[in-house]
Amino acid sequence: MPNYPETNRELRDNDLSHTDNISLAESNRRRLTRRQSIKIRHGEILSDIEKTKFGWLHVKKLMTYSIGFFTNAYQLLIINIIILMMGCVYYKDNDNTVPIYIDTLIKASSHIGILIGQLLFGVASDKLGRKRIYGTELLIIVVSGAASALSGSTVSGMSVFAQLFIWRVFLGVGIGGDYPLSATITSEGAKTKHRGAMMAAIFAMQGVGIVAAALMSIIILAIFKNAVYQDQNNLDFVWRLCLGLGCIPACIGIYFRLTISETPRYAMKTEMDTEEADMHKKEASFIEFYRHFKKWKNFKVLLATSITWFTLDVGFYGINLNTGLIIEAIGFSGDIVKDPWNSLFKNSIGNLIVSFLGILPGYWVSVFLVDRIGRKPIQLVGFGILTILMLILGFGFNQIRQASVALFIVIFTIMQFFFTFGPNTTTFIIPGEVFPTKYRSTAHGISAACGKLGAIISQVGFFQMRDIGGRNQSIPLILIIFSFIMFIGFMFTFLLPETKGKSLEELSDEFTSNNNSNSIHSNDSNQNTQF
Repeated sequence: MPNYPETNRELRDNDLSHTDNISLAESNRRRLTRRQSIKIRHGEILSDIEKTKFGWLHVKKLMTYSIGFFTNAYQLLIINIIILMMGCVYYKDNDNTVPIYIDTLIKASSHIGILIGQLLFGVASDKLGRKRIYGTELLIIVVSGAASALSGSTVSGMSVFAQLFIWRVFLGVGIGGDYPLSATITSEGAKTKHRGAMMAAIFAMQGVGIVAAALMSIIILAIFKNAVYQDQNNLDFVWRLCLGLGCIPACIGIYFRLTISETPRYAMKTEMDTEEADMHKKEASFIEFYRHFKKWKNFKVLLATSITWFTLDVGFYGINLNTGLIIEAIGFSGDIVKDPWNSLFKNSIGNLIVSFLGILPGYWVSVFLVDRIGRKPIQLVGFGILTILMLILGFGFNQIRQASVALFIVIFTIMQFFFTFGPNTTTFIIPGEVFPTKYRSTAHGISAACGKLGAIISQVGFFQMRDIGGRNQSIPLILIIFSFIMFIGFMFTFLLPETKGKSLEELSDEFTSNNNSNSIHSNDSNQNTQF
């Protein structure tokens, strides 16, 4: 006889299976409809960004983003003259000169912190969002910058230099956080046509900060001239004021940074992640990061942004943190032992000349040309000319100095111009453009951290080598070594794509790859929306 119970059970199971299939199909259809709706809305948001005309809102944003770079450059480069002042206060018995190992540690301390901050804030920004942590880095800069100015020796324990080292590491953490955050926030909210100029503009405030540092040291030295001639120890007030006053502008920017809106592209990425959560799509993780960058076409870009920034910072900070020593070596600043105030004042004047005529114009020429001629040509020309000029100054150091100090300063100033109208600007811009939103801040932080690793190595190497054969006698050799490092940066630039005129989505294939990988057994995989 037929087994009717079994047949009925099979029929019921088939009916349930059929119902489940219908429910799953309906669920997939609704999900696809929602995704299409989200993509259309995202397209409208990006279209609105492209249509927005430059106005007061953009100016306000630029001021908010750039105040950090003004403070960063001020605090980083003023240590160049500060360490000379401290030598006149704490090491009179050593020809008014801070010992090499202390000089090296103090100048490298902030870069150690920057390296940590760039990695830490880069990852945090991709995990937590730009808005949630923006402003924290500026608060760290203000607190640690003020504490640096108040460093003092204890009766037993840490010296003023030990305290200064610690606080400048914390200062560096804040400065480091500013790099990936400000870069990604600016790029993700800018229209394609002006994105490079906006990123270059916020970074160009470094030039203003460097000029301000030189001016501040000149002004305060002028105010304390008589006091310093009466008692050399009064330079203790000068260096503390120079450090402390540099924190004031950053105080203004903290509120505005803490109250910014989330960037449209990160908000879009978060919405898409939320929508796809039921498909077991996780937030950016190390595994996803590895899978993305293990592909040569992606890894070569990260490699190139990291190596070019590394080579740039070897030369840029190796020279600019020691401009005072170079100015002293060519005989411009006079004898710091016989007349400390006059030597420090002339050194500040020399820094002002170099920064005002070379560094500052280079930044702003980049602002006006970066969206016209492109990032890659500017970087190639910059590295190429730096290679040549460093070779000229290295091999002809003594001959040029003896023939004309003015000629040396002219060549040195031109070199500074092509640092900033060149790789110093473009190595900041390109990593903020070429990576997907999910990894943009992390990848920018990695690239920037490689740069600061170069700055640390150059500082250690500079001070290990500079006095071989006598005081400052090996500076020409150092310049020759730097020229070869610039050439390495030149070669790795060829691995980079040109980003001029391309949207962030076009550069990273972001939405195309997302759509392909997340299609749910439908023809939707062949109907990807391109922004």
